[in-house]
Amino acid sequence: MTSLRRQFDRLSHLFLPLSVLVALLTINLVKGADYFKITMINGVFYGNIPNILFGASELVILSIGMTLVTAASRGQDISIGESGAISSAIFVQYVLNAGEVTIWTILAGFLISCVAGLVIGAFNGTLVSFFNVQPMVATLILFLGGRSIAFIIDGKVSPILANPISNQIGTVIPGVPIQTPIILTAVFIVIVAVAIKTTNLRLYVEAVGVNPSAARLNGINPKKVIFLTFLIMGVCSAVAGFIAVNKAGRHDSVNLLKFIMMDAILAVALGGNSLAGGKFSITGSIIGAYTIEVLNRTLLRLEVNPEAIKAFKSVFIIVLMVIASPVVRALARELLDKARAIVTGYSARQTGGLNKAAVSITDSSAKKEG
Repeated sequence: MTSLRRQFDRLSHLFLPLSVLVALLTINLVKGADYFKITMINGVFYGNIPNILFGASELVILSIGMTLVTAASRGQDISIGESGAISSAIFVQYVLNAGEVTIWTILAGFLISCVAGLVIGAFNGTLVSFFNVQPMVATLILFLGGRSIAFIIDGKVSPILANPISNQIGTVIPGVPIQTPIILTAVFIVIVAVAIKTTNLRLYVEAVGVNPSAARLNGINPKKVIFLTFLIMGVCSAVAGFIAVNKAGRHDSVNLLKFIMMDAILAVALGGNSLAGGKFSITGSIIGAYTIEVLNRTLLRLEVNPEAIKAFKSVFIIVLMVIASPVVRALARELLDKARAIVTGYSARQTGGLNKAAVSITDSSAKKEG
């Protein structure tokens, strides 16, 4: 029983994102009973669920990086969309100037874009960790100027990726029934899970996020840990930019991953993570990212005007933040403890009553025998 309760407490932070996700799926199910229907067209699975997994690919990857940055630095990186635009612009220029496009060309371009992401992450991480600049202020630099840099790299045009390999990366590979971005996202999640499981990354990030002074006294360098999380965020931005540009088939420096940082921050909060840093849940953020994608598609399915979706999402965020606030959580915990105490007291009274009855029966039997 104690083990079960411990397991429940460990997973309690997933209650909010899962409950919201279930509520949205229920609304869609009521709207149309065929919501979960999956069909195979030309050997590839299509339907609402595959479309959700496909559409949320970039957001899931960025939410993972945002979770680590938030947990360690106790702030958010608001330049992730711009970082993705810059790194993907470098990828596109490399591919277009490479002549014949092969899988090795794409791979080399991808690795170069990841290096660019590392440089961007190092820039933001240096400002935050070594110069003690607030994360949101430090990343505001690239948030304001990042798309201009990407536009210059593009040569002030929107270059097109007109090659079959890029098309397959953004859509499907012949003979594979699952869309490529879904596969790439799953591979990325597995790599992150293995890294967290086999290293001390979680321990160091949570220690620095909870109390950097105590972490320093225990031999953990907070500056290096925060710097590392921004490097990881840079790689996440590069991977998300790579997937996004191959999906689109062209590089649009103005609109690529535009405003996605708001959804990434919301995914982190929705996943039960504190925006003030400390303990984190990658699983919660991933569920939060998919929940946001379901929310976007649900509003469109309910025929909400696309321009009004942001207003609906704003109301949703307000309600969500109130529910997830420490005040409401403390109140819910207090009510739960009271309810548990009432149930325990009732059970004790029932047990006590039964014991007294048993004793009374025993005494009566003894008197009769006497």
